Amino acid sequence: MVNLTPGLHTALVLPRMAVNAPTSAQQTDPSHEFHAAPYVLHQIDIQAVDFFRPGILGFVKFRAHVSTHGGETLPGSVFLRGGSVGILLIVQPDDVPIDTEEGKFVILTIQPRIPAGSLTFLEIPAGMLGDRSTGAAKEIQEETVAARRWRGDGVYPSPGGSDEFTPLFLCQKRMPRREIENRRLTGMRQEGEKISLKLVPLEQL
Repeated sequence: MVNLTPGLHTALVLPRMAVNAPTSAQQTDPSHEFHAAPYVLHQIDIQAVDFFRPGILGFVKFRAHVSTHGGETLPGSVFLRGGSVGILLIVQPDDVPIDTEEGKFVILTIQPRIPAGSLTFLEIPAGMLGDRSTGAAKEIQEETVAARRWRGDGVYPSPGGSDEFTPLFLCQKRMPRREIENRRLTGMRQEGEKISLKLVPLEQL
C-alpha cells in the first residue's frame, strides 16, 4: 500500500524506489539471515515531494513500514534523491618526473551548500555534470575526458537514511607549471556563477 501526497501519481514515484529489493532476497534464499522470520514491506507513506521542474521528480521523503510477523521493525524513514558523480581531479606540473608525487594539486569546488550550513563549502566536484552544468562544471568536464572509475559501482554516504550513491572517478593530468600557478592565484570563477574552483596541495586534502 502506498499513501501519496495530493496530486502525486504512483507511476511517477515508484520507479525511483528500491525498498522492495532487500525484502525479496530474504524470502527466496534459504541461507539468508532473516529467511526464517522475514521482514515484509507493509506500507509506504509519501510525506513530501520536490520537483526540479514540472513533471521532473526531484527529491522524495517517505516512510516505509517494514516488520516481521513477530512485530520486529526496521527504521524506515527515507530521503530519496538518487545518485551523483564524484571526481577526484589531480593536476601536476609537467616539469617534474612523472613517477613522483611532487607538486600535485587537487581541484576542489567552493559553492553554497545550505544543508551543510555553509555558503563556501569545499568539496571534490560532485553531482553537477548533467544537463544543468554551469561553466565551472563544464570546465571540469573537459578536464576529465580521461577519467576512470576507481571505486566499483559507487559508495553510499548515508545508507541509513538515503538512497544516494556516488560513483567515484579519478583523473590525473600533467599541465604547464605556469598554468597551474595562475589558476591557483586567481581562482576559477566565471561571471555570474555561484561555483568556483580551488587548487589545493594533494597532501593537504
